[in-house]
Amino acid sequence: SLAKSLQQQECHQYAGFCCLAQARCEHTLANAAGEAHALTEAARAFLQAELSNRELKCPSFEEHLTAAINCYSHAIRVHIENNHVSLSAALCIELGNALKELNKPGEAMSHFQRAAELQSQSPLDCLQSLGSVASCKIDIKDYDGALGVLTEMAYLAQERGGSSITGKPIGAYCDVLARCEISRVLLLMLLQMACQSRDLTSLETLQTDLWPLLTSEQNQLLFLIINELSHPSGEGI
Repeated sequence: SLAKSLQQQECHQYAGFCCLAQARCEHTLANAAGEAHALTEAARAFLQAELSNRELKCPSFEEHLTAAINCYSHAIRVHIENNHVSLSAALCIELGNALKELNKPGEAMSHFQRAAELQSQSPLDCLQSLGSVASCKIDIKDYDGALGVLTEMAYLAQERGGSSITGKPIGAYCDVLARCEISRVLLLMLLQMACQSRDLTSLETLQTDLWPLLTSEQNQLLFLIINELSHPSGEGI
């Protein structure tokens, strides 16, 4: 097709326009699946155009990114209108990941949140999306907000992942709960600075032992705690 040919020639934005034209045709034919697919391909083409501009350090107003977000949003809406909830959630996550990679965690967060809402009937998927929301909040230094999301995740894991016999979380829910509990403790330390300055040396020693056991995000939080203890004025955060 013309769109694929343009993609191969690295004319990504023009490929995106071709896909948009195809989406309009599919809409006229009342082919919702074809329309959503064409919109998704257009979104990916515009996103690739944005990435190419960034690699070449071309000045822009992020018009390709805006076009990509609009196409993703339209495709998501078409899927929702046709009760394809899982497909719409998948596109929300795809868009969220793309924005996060473009160093836009604040914008990515809302799309992960929407995915979580769409995945309300799939607890594990919902928890994964909420985890991405928490990560974005940490990236933008909204530690209080991240704590709230992790608390919500802990309640959800306990409520939906409980064993029919013991009532305690099992399997993957245990992993989610463990991640939430560790991250919540670290966030509370960061927010309340419960550690005193005299604990700095022992905490630095503990960091070495904990490093291989924590996730990269948790290690970053622990680093911020130590950094804040080294700079009581708040420069660490």
